[in-house]
Amino acid sequence: MKYEEIICDANNLYKAYKASIKGSKWKETTQKFMLSFLKYIFEIQGDLENRTLTNDPTHEFTLMERGRIRPISSIPIKDRIVRHVLCDEVLLPKVKDHIIYDNGASVKGRGISFQRKRFEVHLHQFYEQYGTDGWILFGDFSKFYDNVIHEIAKKMLLELVDDDEFVEWLLDLIFKGFEIDVSYMSDKEYAGCMDALFNKLEYRKIPKEMRTGEKWMPKSINIGDQLSQVIGIYYPNRIDTYVKYVRSQKFYGRYMDDWYIMSHDREELLDLLGNIRSIAEELGIHLNEHKTRIVPFKSQFTFLQIKYRVRPDGRISKRMTSARITAMRRKLKKLSEKVKMGEIPYEGVEDMFKSWMGSYYKLLTREQRLGLMRLYEDLFGKKITVVKKKLIITNAVSTQNNT
Repeated sequence: MKYEEIICDANNLYKAYKASIKGSKWKETTQKFMLSFLKYIFEIQGDLENRTLTNDPTHEFTLMERGRIRPISSIPIKDRIVRHVLCDEVLLPKVKDHIIYDNGASVKGRGISFQRKRFEVHLHQFYEQYGTDGWILFGDFSKFYDNVIHEIAKKMLLELVDDDEFVEWLLDLIFKGFEIDVSYMSDKEYAGCMDALFNKLEYRKIPKEMRTGEKWMPKSINIGDQLSQVIGIYYPNRIDTYVKYVRSQKFYGRYMDDWYIMSHDREELLDLLGNIRSIAEELGIHLNEHKTRIVPFKSQFTFLQIKYRVRPDGRISKRMTSARITAMRRKLKKLSEKVKMGEIPYEGVEDMFKSWMGSYYKLLTREQRLGLMRLYEDLFGKKITVVKKKLIITNAVSTQNNT
């Protein structure tokens, strides 16, 4: 079956619709779409077949994720459906076949928990071979999504589908919606904008009247877009294959813009870093020099919001970072306001909190656990008891006497 037939297939569009509304059924816009979903699906199908599809406006906001403030662009359900069918039915299956095993991409069967486990496996394997005599290079890409170059990303994706003409048309349309209006730039700034570090958070502070549509920068992708997740997985693949296969580094892993390499030879890590920097420059990726560092294997270090230390006997101690705790506290406060306003159902918040606490219970100190549970009780008027490390949440009972 041709890619055009796959993307335009009504059954695939329906699957994409189901994926697109997951987690947002409480929204008024979603509920309105659901009332006439068949009508909208056939409209999307017609726009795809006739190539009359257009990009609808995005809703922009910020989100605290893993201790970082990120600029999010939320797209309408119609566009989400198109992105899902393109990514889920065409691009992701191809990408999965090309990425390395230790790329803990946000795809089914992987994710941040997978990458943390792989990191711990590598810590154990390295210790068995070298003890604590070694080093770890931690790397981070600065403003990764903000600096993805469209031409390079499109070329990489099209190579996966043998430069299919229909997929190329659809990608051209989507990437056109990613372009940044940089009319505020001087001619000198505009000439060098593709090489300079772009920061979308700072960009949003620029008055809209200065964005007149005269100059456009074909760089940056929107966090919150399904296609951007696929690009985040695959865009640095040249670096992954270089480290893993060309340089035969066994103890390497990457999760989006965070990566590490373990070695007993510090000079080897410095050489690897130099070559990674060269590849990154070709891709338009900027290394975060503050977070990219080499640390002793026997020291305490942080990866994906978890603090680790390998003890002399090989045991690994783990603790959640304070930044991650603070992020959860802020999230709970925001969710409590939404529950009070009737924007979201309480049940979903409780499920989320139980799941989060279940995943990270052992990584929290007793004080951190108690602090989070007390905050939850105060915000939602609940009582929490712990039975065999599982949370039992009930309605709070007043202790006042009715006299």
